[in-house]
Amino acid sequence: MKIAFFGRPFDPSFLDNFRLLIHILEEKASSFLIYEPLYRHLKEYVNFKKPVKVLASGSRPDKDTYCIISVGGDGTLLDTITLVQDSGIPVLGINTGRLGFLSAISTDEISYAAKALISGDYTIDTRTMLQLSEPSELFGNISYALNELTVLKRDTSTMISISAYVDDLFLNTYWADGLIIATPTGSTGYSLSCGGPIISPESKTLIITPIATHNLTVRPIVIPDSSQVKLRITGKTQDYLVLLDSRSRPLNTTTELIVKKATFSMNLICIGQKDFYKTIRNKLAWGLDKRN
Repeated sequence: MKIAFFGRPFDPSFLDNFRLLIHILEEKASSFLIYEPLYRHLKEYVNFKKPVKVLASGSRPDKDTYCIISVGGDGTLLDTITLVQDSGIPVLGINTGRLGFLSAISTDEISYAAKALISGDYTIDTRTMLQLSEPSELFGNISYALNELTVLKRDTSTMISISAYVDDLFLNTYWADGLIIATPTGSTGYSLSCGGPIISPESKTLIITPIATHNLTVRPIVIPDSSQVKLRITGKTQDYLVLLDSRSRPLNTTTELIVKKATFSMNLICIGQKDFYKTIRNKLAWGLDKRN
């Protein structure tokens, strides 16, 4: 059983939890594959009893890897896409951050989660991915996002104009600071902070959410995830940013963007009962009266 780890250097207070995780996994693991920046952070503090293969930046885990464990917050888990890509290797998120919608395992659940992982006592939550199909070369071979694709202005003094087409039918021209196309998974991310709706992960939909629109009648819209979205951008400035989750690239206004659902999904490992509604209720503190 090969188990891969992805993450950034974390606070030393988490080291004991990480040692516990490794100790339990070594009961079944034949070897570990560890992302190089994380391994450099760990090698002086963790004694590995099983062989370790270091994964350089840009490399991919072996095809027979059992799973990838993401150590960090939701941003770290989103970055695992650079390793997973279309391999289908499932990902377990361990939350060392704050909110943790995707990295659902907290530090006090590590022992339970590790034992469930090696015994196979878990379920797979399949999540929709987005693909930037044109321009195809902009992000190389990792033109995918789990949360969202965002078009964002670079100049702080002016807005941009974004014309959106759904399956070649004109939707609207947005005068705004930017535009988000989000998956149901991404509905609790950037789109939510811009007034977008929360969408259940199994919903077969996409969300188009404007950022700081200059027309108060314009609102987010939910469309089928079978739709193809085309964007054309104009404005006083001649460049803007395109973001796939946390990765960004500059572009000029002459480029047309085409976004659609990817042909593969992201597989998230769920330990225990899967309950999206309980997650958002707890993470967003619904029902708690903080006035008292």
